[in-house]
Amino acid sequence: MKHSKTDYRGGEAVVLSTSAFELAVTTQVGPRIVSFRSLVGKKAGNIFLQFPDDEKRYHGYYLRGGHRLWHSPEHIVRTYQPDDEPLAVKPLKNGVALAQPTEEKTGIQKAVKIEVQGERTVKVTHALTNHGLWAIETAAWALTMFRAGGYGVLPLLPKGNHADGDLLPTYSIVPWTFTDLSLPVWELHRDFIGIEVGKAKAAQKLGITDYPGWSAYWVDGVTFVKYAPVIKDAVYSDRGCAFETFTDGKMIELETLSPLVTLAPGESVTHAEYWGVFDGLKKPATDAAFATLAAEVGKWIKTLK
Repeated sequence: MKHSKTDYRGGEAVVLSTSAFELAVTTQVGPRIVSFRSLVGKKAGNIFLQFPDDEKRYHGYYLRGGHRLWHSPEHIVRTYQPDDEPLAVKPLKNGVALAQPTEEKTGIQKAVKIEVQGERTVKVTHALTNHGLWAIETAAWALTMFRAGGYGVLPLLPKGNHADGDLLPTYSIVPWTFTDLSLPVWELHRDFIGIEVGKAKAAQKLGITDYPGWSAYWVDGVTFVKYAPVIKDAVYSDRGCAFETFTDGKMIELETLSPLVTLAPGESVTHAEYWGVFDGLKKPATDAAFATLAAEVGKWIKTLK
């Protein structure tokens, strides 16, 4: 694994790379991971969405693109606190740890630790710490924005058999007020829900309460997988969602959440994701292609620490 530096909007960013991928994380704002590139086979460029330097603020907040940490449930003021100040940066042997100044209006401090684990795997640990004067209820919310032109995958839990006594439900699908499952952006299969990003003509969002813990985005021959195990019997926000996805046709987000917790002053919640990059797999829009992807991801998950 190699450390280097690059420029991001006039400020410094740390670059971590292996023979399989390269990512860049900001140090002057954020913390944000603003770039992720595959270095194997056909080079797809940055598969993360990146907004232009002159983007307008959204509810006072620069979206910027890439990967970010928020606190859930979403609130138009609390969630969209700006992250425009320089970070505390701690280099690690296999990565980097970054922490922002405490948000003045919320008393919450966000921190992210990025650790490279092998040639094609990254562990991203997110932390929220309550530096306020009273307890708060929240969850760590890890959101990754990908550029358009690809296909998202939300795996479903293995099927059971009614005749064998499988009588109770195992998960819930959670729509938002603007979700329309009749639209062609959603492709319902036996073992997964496909997301054809280019067919979204307006904002669409969907959550799920329990699933195998991984999701994927395929674009230009590169498949990005993120994995965060669902905590059994934990309470999650947004009607129990452990995973959420959002698309408007211009991009797609794959989002994982920690359980909902009450943080007393000084307490923290952490939430870890594992990222993997796979090259050369077919677009997982068919049952056969999805099965191949699922088999590869299953082997990869067994290697995680």
